[in-house]
Amino acid sequence: MDKIILKNIKIYAYHGAIAEENKLGQNFYIDLELFLSLKEAGETDELEKSVSYADIYQDLEKIVKIENYKLIEKVAEKIATSILQKYKKIKNVRVQVRKPQAPINGSFDYVGVEIYR
Repeated sequence: MDKIILKNIKIYAYHGAIAEENKLGQNFYIDLELFLSLKEAGETDELEKSVSYADIYQDLEKIVKIENYKLIEKVAEKIATSILQKYKKIKNVRVQVRKPQAPINGSFDYVGVEIYR
């Protein structure tokens, strides 16, 4: 299966289980892999035979910014569900949400989740 990749999208939002996270916000980093056939798009050079990653980006930004969730698991699930419902050409999606400023007293690059639907 072919795929479209959106990598390391940075969005400032207000998700977290701790009240301060919901008040102050932080950067979230998101990777998407969208699984669909790109054969016809590659042969015809027509956008209608694929999906617009610019549209996907705008949808993603709205999803992450509009609602506030306690868990990044919910953020990932909301992204996956929304994409699969809106873009019928996409058969599967892999979503990774990373949170580099998680409120953990320790040294780490990020915490994150990855789901495949």
